[in-house]
Amino acid sequence: MKKIENNFAVTGFVGKDAEIRQFTTASVARFSLAIGRSEKNGEENNRVSAFINVEAWRKNENADSFDKLTKGSMLTVEGYFKPEEWSDQEGVKHNRVLLVATKFYETPDKEEAPKEEKKSKKKAK
Repeated sequence: MKKIENNFAVTGFVGKDAEIRQFTTASVARFSLAIGRSEKNGEENNRVSAFINVEAWRKNENADSFDKLTKGSMLTVEGYFKPEEWSDQEGVKHNRVLLVATKFYETPDKEEAPKEEKKSKKKAK
């Protein structure tokens, strides 16, 4: 049987400052990440956006990395999907898929080569 990897990597903007809860040995940060992409429909380009919920756990001595989880910060988040199921007070079953971040870091800016370099590369070919 093939082993299926359950991983993701996504880049987006933190929707609001993370909600952080501290326990005896570990802390959890919960935050939303605004993601989007462009879709082309004939001649029209549309931007499709959504918020996804992310959860990150750290040992308390490493929880200072949560300082990056502030509204508007552009981050790349890597992790795995965690399905959850529960029943509410009326007995109605609910489920969701939570994104658990194992890593998150500021997204490096992509540097474009200056126009002069691009021209000289074309001539060199």
